[in-house]
Amino acid sequence: MADRSFLTWPFFDETHRARAEAMEGWCARLHVDHGDIDAACRKLVADLGAGGWLQATAAVEGERLDVRTLCLSREILARHDGLADFAFAMQGLGTGAISLFGTPEQQAEWLPLTRSGQAIAAFALTEPQSGSDVANSTMTATADGDDYVLNGEKTWISNGGIADVYTLIARTGEAPGARGLSAFVLPAGLPGFEVVERLEVMAPHPLARLRFTDVRVPKSALLGAPGEGFKVAMAVLDVFRSTVAAAALGFARRALDESLARVTTRQVQGAPLFDLQMVQGHIADMALDVDASALLTYRAAWAKDMGAPRVSREAAMAKLYSTDHAQQVIDKAVQLFGGDGVRRGEKVEELYRDIRALRIYEGASDVQRVVIARQVLAQG
Repeated sequence: MADRSFLTWPFFDETHRARAEAMEGWCARLHVDHGDIDAACRKLVADLGAGGWLQATAAVEGERLDVRTLCLSREILARHDGLADFAFAMQGLGTGAISLFGTPEQQAEWLPLTRSGQAIAAFALTEPQSGSDVANSTMTATADGDDYVLNGEKTWISNGGIADVYTLIARTGEAPGARGLSAFVLPAGLPGFEVVERLEVMAPHPLARLRFTDVRVPKSALLGAPGEGFKVAMAVLDVFRSTVAAAALGFARRALDESLARVTTRQVQGAPLFDLQMVQGHIADMALDVDASALLTYRAAWAKDMGAPRVSREAAMAKLYSTDHAQQVIDKAVQLFGGDGVRRGEKVEELYRDIRALRIYEGASDVQRVVIARQVLAQG
């Protein structure tokens, strides 16, 4: 069983501990069929909704997003199944802008559906020429009477092709660069909106390239004011970047658990593998990385929940450290498993594929270093 002593840390209260306990029980009965990824994600969203777990992914009027709850949920789900974590995470990321900036009408239309698992959400930010450089987005939204007309492409969009609702960023042109972007919410299936490519990756989940050709949306689809799209996107990432660290932490914790089971049962020259001092060194390093990641992750989540307006530095540190070091923990686990570590069907092989994308999306590791350095300079 994974170490749960961290739940006694002062970052958490009884509601967090109760949720962790209940979610562990739910995950113990979880079985995910990875044969059909689209079908698996649809079922996971429905099951997570039916279980009440998706209520935490969005906040309606009078509520607030609790980042510690989001992080705990992602850590636990990721430790059990990477696709389950993905399904949960995208419901939050896909509706984050609606929670933070949506009108009461927009929230009433979509959040009951996404929080109950009746609608799947997506966040369309990345474009072919602009990944972490959001200010370089070129997709346009041109005002035309009571509507905006969308033209352009989005790519690497999680849940692309199966989502029911998309929040996206497009250029409305109020000013150059970041100040000329706006955020919108729109349903799938509008005329001129098409999925032009499904993207296959090493840890399969729904990904697509989307094209918008003269797609008309009413001006009521705006999230926030015109020209606030960059602000909206950064506010969403400021909340959810810490949860990426939590998912990496879940993967790392599972790798450590699998490794402990391996080295205490595998015999080498008549003794457990764990008796080798080099193996003990690897286990110590893995445990250190897990605990350090947990401290950084839940510090960032706690700071946001305590009312910090922005946690750019804390969230960037958590994501950078947790994702990079989860990669190292899992690599050690593969090494400890020997040939079995790269065998299809072994959990550590699955984790090896699962972790890599986390060091790229929602701000690649080197981008996080830039964010941290700029924050340190500004605060100094």
